[in-house]
Amino acid sequence: MLRQFELVERVKSYDTAADEDALNRAYVFAMMAHGAQTRASGDPYYSHPVEVAGILADMKLDGSSIVTGLLHDTVEDTDTTLDDISGQFGGRIAQLVDGVTKLSRIELQSENTKQAENFRKLFLAMSEDIRVLLVKLADRLHNMRTLRHVRQAGKRRRVAHETMEIYAPLAERIGMQSLKDELEDLAFREINPGARDSVVERLKYLREEGDDLIPRIVERLRNTIGKAGMTVDVSGREKRPYSIWRKMQRKNIAFEQLSDIVAFRVVVETKEDCYAALGVIHDAWPMVPGRFKDYISTPKPNGYRSIHTTVYGPEHHRLEIQIRTREMDDVAQLGVAAHWSYRAGEERASPSDGRQYRWVRELLEILDHVSDPEEFLEHTKLEMFQDQVFCFTPKGGLIALPSGATPVDFAYAVHTDVGDTCVGAKINGKINQLRTILHNGDQVEIVRSSAGSPSPTWERFAVTGKARSRIRRFVRMKERDEYLRLGRAILERAFAQAGRDMTRKAQKQAAKALGQKSVEDLVAAVGRGVVTSLQVVGAAYPEAAAPGAANPRPKPRDGSAGDRAVPIRGLIPGMAVHFSNCCHPLPGDRIVGIVTSGKGVAIHTIDCDTLQQFEETPERWLDVSWSVDGDAPEFHVGRIDLVVVNEPGALGAVTTLIGRNNGNISNLKFTDRAVDFYEMRIDMEVRDVRHLANIIAALRANAAVTSVERARIQG
Repeated sequence: MLRQFELVERVKSYDTAADEDALNRAYVFAMMAHGAQTRASGDPYYSHPVEVAGILADMKLDGSSIVTGLLHDTVEDTDTTLDDISGQFGGRIAQLVDGVTKLSRIELQSENTKQAENFRKLFLAMSEDIRVLLVKLADRLHNMRTLRHVRQAGKRRRVAHETMEIYAPLAERIGMQSLKDELEDLAFREINPGARDSVVERLKYLREEGDDLIPRIVERLRNTIGKAGMTVDVSGREKRPYSIWRKMQRKNIAFEQLSDIVAFRVVVETKEDCYAALGVIHDAWPMVPGRFKDYISTPKPNGYRSIHTTVYGPEHHRLEIQIRTREMDDVAQLGVAAHWSYRAGEERASPSDGRQYRWVRELLEILDHVSDPEEFLEHTKLEMFQDQVFCFTPKGGLIALPSGATPVDFAYAVHTDVGDTCVGAKINGKINQLRTILHNGDQVEIVRSSAGSPSPTWERFAVTGKARSRIRRFVRMKERDEYLRLGRAILERAFAQAGRDMTRKAQKQAAKALGQKSVEDLVAAVGRGVVTSLQVVGAAYPEAAAPGAANPRPKPRDGSAGDRAVPIRGLIPGMAVHFSNCCHPLPGDRIVGIVTSGKGVAIHTIDCDTLQQFEETPERWLDVSWSVDGDAPEFHVGRIDLVVVNEPGALGAVTTLIGRNNGNISNLKFTDRAVDFYEMRIDMEVRDVRHLANIIAALRANAAVTSVERARIQG
């Protein structure tokens, strides 16, 4: 643990103007506030905020950030109040501490809701001052470094999943690549230790086989570029185990097929030198087609700038090379933190720097359009978890979008009003469907109409959280308007038949008696069929009810299927539902419901080929999603197709791997047999699509399995 004078010296080494008194007071304040508290490791609790402050100092952040790191847990975990912080360290520090606080004292409905609400509040604080996120990430990094000391396995896995799903993507979004890599690898160690150990062993073997390969290539690159008269620094680094594992999954390739396990970095003095070095490298070695990206002329939204190229380099190796200046390298490693780093003679970043990030503003727009915190968390994950494509407006403006984005996503990225009034799109001057997938470099012109409005069908192909949240909001408003109109007509007829006046007072009385918050809610409930018109009339005029007639307060229904036998939201109450055998949808898949006469609703994945049969009958489509109901079945059927080497022990290895990853085989069928290989289809019980993906990845890493895919065809 850093001692007090060591922390102060570390900060003063890069910021001579730092407030030494504030640093010393914050260190002592944190130590006294946490007192005898201890962590799971047995260390004094105050060691945690001290180490967090040390991580922030390694990023060379300003003194306010370091003080916030020291104090960030005092309000949450001790008797300290924000007034205490404000009185001793000022209002700005108190605001930063308040933004970082985990808000764990808030009692909410569920752990999911609690996490979503905390995340929403973190974003609100972060939008005012991006340092809130920097301190939060440093806090999470130290917690992950010490996660092994937590005894409860379930808690360790929950924290690891939260880190992988939220904090690592956030770090990437603000350009903090090295922090993001470490967070992912620490989470990977807990979530899938077997897979990580497998990758680590492969890397160790390659290291032993390659011996001094990296130093030899580094020297060759340095000499080749140096002959052109440039000052150059060349380094080579191994990719992290999780990065390798993810690429194996994404590209469906074996470890041996990876060509960029080691990346080489070329750091030069100026931007002009970057392009000069690129010319020297391409002149010396042939470039691999399709493997060139210029993030200097077109920076990533998080500020990352660099040239990426892959060549058939020295000793016939495929080399991934990144070329950048020293300033670009600082931003590549520290992202937004580089803008907060102290530099003599330069003005520091503004506290409102968070507003400069377009994605932060867009997430705040999503916050305005969603109906609850969990929906915000869902759309935020969509916004953060995607690779990107870069498209242009007709005037040359650059719009960054997730991979797989469509003109609808582009329209909403330009402006919410553009998305709401979109009726068509021109891609590179040619009219295209709104469902068309955009590619890098496309020029997109949105065709608008004042009479246009979002279509519910857009959500089937929109991929950005901003677009989907806006479409859902419009659909909810439109549905409510329809329910209100229908409910009002039903009630007018019912009151007329009963010979009673449908007054506002009578409706208010009925709403209160039937557990509705307002008259509008009551009318909409009648339109949805949740409350009957007879119940409303009876509740409004009890004396008019027939003798002995009961007007029981109805149970609210949320549109879920029947008795919650399946975890699906958005279904018509009481309708039968089943999962289709053509695609075997799992929790985590994007899904759609198809109404079938006499059979109820069939649930398909959004990319199921069977859906083509229903394109001409949109009235049969239902907008559904997976429920988070804790009573839902824990396991679902996932189906995979494998090709396995025909050798002793191969089948045993496959079944053992599935069992070791908590999959339960329910059916196994050989679909083809040859001298060398078996082809088989396996049905297994899994929790969700991520669980199945982990099993598939584990199988791909096994030498006995030559290929494995998720099955999509009925059989």
